Amino acid sequence: MLATLIRTLGDFDLAEEALHEAFAAAVEQWEREGVPANPRAWLVSTGRFKAIDVLRRRDRFDNSLMEIAKRARRNSASSSRDGDEIEDDRLRLMFTCCHPAIAANVQIALTLREVCGLTTDEIASAFLTAPATIAQRIVRGKAKIRDAGIPYVIPTATDLTERLDSVLAVIYLVFTEGYSATSGESMTRQELSEEAIRLGRLLMELLPDPEVIGLLALMLLQESRRSARVTTDGDLILLEDQDRTLWNRDQIREGQSFVERALATRRFGAYTMQAAIAAVHANATTANETDWRQITTLYDSLHSLNPSPVIELNRAVAVAMGDSPEAGLSLIDSILERRELTDYHLLHAARADLLRRLGKNDDARVAYKLALSLAKQEPERRFLLIRLKEL
Repeated sequence: MLATLIRTLGDFDLAEEALHEAFAAAVEQWEREGVPANPRAWLVSTGRFKAIDVLRRRDRFDNSLMEIAKRARRNSASSSRDGDEIEDDRLRLMFTCCHPAIAANVQIALTLREVCGLTTDEIASAFLTAPATIAQRIVRGKAKIRDAGIPYVIPTATDLTERLDSVLAVIYLVFTEGYSATSGESMTRQELSEEAIRLGRLLMELLPDPEVIGLLALMLLQESRRSARVTTDGDLILLEDQDRTLWNRDQIREGQSFVERALATRRFGAYTMQAAIAAVHANATTANETDWRQITTLYDSLHSLNPSPVIELNRAVAVAMGDSPEAGLSLIDSILERRELTDYHLLHAARADLLRRLGKNDDARVAYKLALSLAKQEPERRFLLIRLKEL
C-alpha cells in the first residue's frame, strides 16, 4: 500500500504520512461501519485523499506542493483498479529505486528500507556497515528520485536488463533477512521469504533471464528446509542435524528444475551457482551422503564469478567437511590475516567449530565467545552458549 501511494503521490514522506492517516481513519470508521469489501483498496484511496488534504493545508506555506496534489487528483479520478494495481506496485517501486541515475549502493539500501520495510540496522548488518551510513544513503536516494523526476513505472525490456543486477540483489537480501534474521527473538521472518519468492516469480514472468531463474531456484531450495531448521522451542538446528524428511520436496523439485533450466543456457551467474550448491545439499538424503568435493568445486566457480570473503568462508567450511578440519581452519585464518570479516559472527562461529572438532578447546572457547559478542539473533546466541557450556 505504501508503494502504491508513493507511485501515486510521487513523494516518499507524504505517502508515509498519508498511509498513517488512512489507518487512523480505518480504526474509527471500520468499527462503526464495518470492514470494507477490499480493505487495501479502501486504505489506498483514503490515503490519497488524506494526502490531498495535507497538501491543501501546506499550500499556505509552499505553493510548489500543489503540483503533487494535482497529480494525486488525476490518479484518483482515473484509477478504478486500486486492488489489482497494489500487487505490482512494490515491484514497480523497486525498479524506480534501482534507476541507473541513483548510485548502486544507494539503490539497494533505499529499496530495502522503503519498499521492503527492513530497518536501517538490518540493512547495515546485511552490508556489514554502520547504520548512520545506510541512513545517509536512503536520504540521498529519496532526494534523487524527487529532484530528477524519476518515474514510478516498470521499465521497458531494454531498461529492465540495465537495472536487473540491483533488483536481484534487493530480492535476495530480502529473502536472506527472512531466511535468517539479523537480530531478534526469531531465527526467521517467513513473511519476508515468501514476499521475496513472490517477487522472484513476478520478475521471471517479466524477464525470464537465466539469473532470474537461478535466483528463484536458490530461494526455493533454501526455503525448502525451513521446517527442519528450528526446534519447537525456536532453537537452531544445524544442517547436518536436520530431519530431512521435513524438507519440502515440492519446493526442492521445482528449485532443481529451475537450476537445470538456468544452467542449460550457459549464460548463468552467481545466483545460479549458489542454487547449484543448494541442489547438491538437497540431493543428499543424509548429511553423510553430501558430496562436499562437488560443493567445493562449485564454490571455486562461484568465487571466480563473484570474488567475496563470504564465499571464501563458505568454501572453507566445505573443504573442512570434505577434506579435514585443519585444511578448513587454515583457509579461515587466511581470511582473518587479511583483516576481512573480523566482525562477522559466522566466521568466528565456524572457526570455533573447527577448533572444537580438533580438540583445541581453549582456542575454541575464545572463538565462541567472540562469535557470541557479535551475534544479535537470539537462537544463534543460545546455540553458541550451549556450545560454550559443552566445552
